[in-house]
Amino acid sequence: MEPKLIEHLVVIRRQIHSNPELGYQEFETADLICKELDSLNIPYRRNIAKTGVIAELRKGEGPCIVLRADMDALPMKEKNRLPFASNKVMKVKDKKAIPLMHACGHDIHTTILLGAVHLLKESDFKGIIKFIFQPSEEGIYNDEKNQSGGQRIAESGELDDVIAALGLHVYPKFPVGKVVFVLGQALANVNFFTIEITGKAVHAGMEHEKGKDAIMVAVQLIQEAQLIVSRLTSPTEPVVVSFTQIEGGTNQNILASKVILKGTIRTLDLKTYQIVIEKLNRLIRGLKYIYSVKIAMKIDLYYPSLLNDKTVHNKISGTLNEIFGIGNVVEAKPLLGGEDFAFYSRKVPSMFYFLGAQDTAEKAFSIHEPEVVFNEDCIPFGVELLTKSALKLFE
Repeated sequence: MEPKLIEHLVVIRRQIHSNPELGYQEFETADLICKELDSLNIPYRRNIAKTGVIAELRKGEGPCIVLRADMDALPMKEKNRLPFASNKVMKVKDKKAIPLMHACGHDIHTTILLGAVHLLKESDFKGIIKFIFQPSEEGIYNDEKNQSGGQRIAESGELDDVIAALGLHVYPKFPVGKVVFVLGQALANVNFFTIEITGKAVHAGMEHEKGKDAIMVAVQLIQEAQLIVSRLTSPTEPVVVSFTQIEGGTNQNILASKVILKGTIRTLDLKTYQIVIEKLNRLIRGLKYIYSVKIAMKIDLYYPSLLNDKTVHNKISGTLNEIFGIGNVVEAKPLLGGEDFAFYSRKVPSMFYFLGAQDTAEKAFSIHEPEVVFNEDCIPFGVELLTKSALKLFE
């Protein structure tokens, strides 16, 4: 890559990083993308999956390949000392302002895809490349259909007649110059759930026998749910049932009439995920019967497991060795993280790679940590990965 292009991409990345936007709110990010596409005379369509942008590059007759990047940031305050660190907050009516940060590297993903547009415009191939700048990977953000940007794209028809899709994710625990992949089920089935327990409030000391203690039922539910993991699923299948938020009670001398539990379930295998959901629902029915309380569970978000296609990887593996060097293309074990590129992977043959982006500081923080720093030296590697892999898939 030309040094001038790298410098230009770094400027773009820092602009996006200093101006993070939540899912389905990426209006200024989309404006910046469209401005760059205009400068290259690349046609595009806006407002796809609400706030997404899809650019198309057509050269002769041939198949269609998708390259994808996500655009959204996270609701958290940045705590590093970057000169372009985010100080942005989002004002919410009747609530405190919410700080925003690109703590998952989507600013770099967007920048890398724009770099691939630059290079592929000057490349020879026969076919169509769709550059999908996707909104709202991190969640559904009150979407009326409870869908993330990836699910909306997958159900929009934009992936029809596509022969392959490629995506990547920067990872600050891997050194720059390395790329990591998993074949088959690479990332987990993931959900976020909310469970609401409704009992009856009474005085905690004088007549507790007349009440229905929602906190006691919540404790029982949390403990019993762990038996689903340890006794009711296969020991060879990774499963996580984590309760991460609990809210309930109004006073120290009143039994709680309501408790709200929130958490996440993660499995690699879809059948195992379905077993966990069925057992959890059965546990809830039992507790409702025993304690005469109301319990309702709602799935707030669900991403299926991400499937990486061996045939696609094998076709571009030699290209990856050329870019990163033999020994720096590393196969790993599946992770229990979630990614809505999974919706693409269940529609078309796909590969999703983890790009080394470790900072040079002594301590490297991970994604979704407020101190995380992504090494911008990873940008040229990411651009070449998408560009050269796409060209290889056309052969």
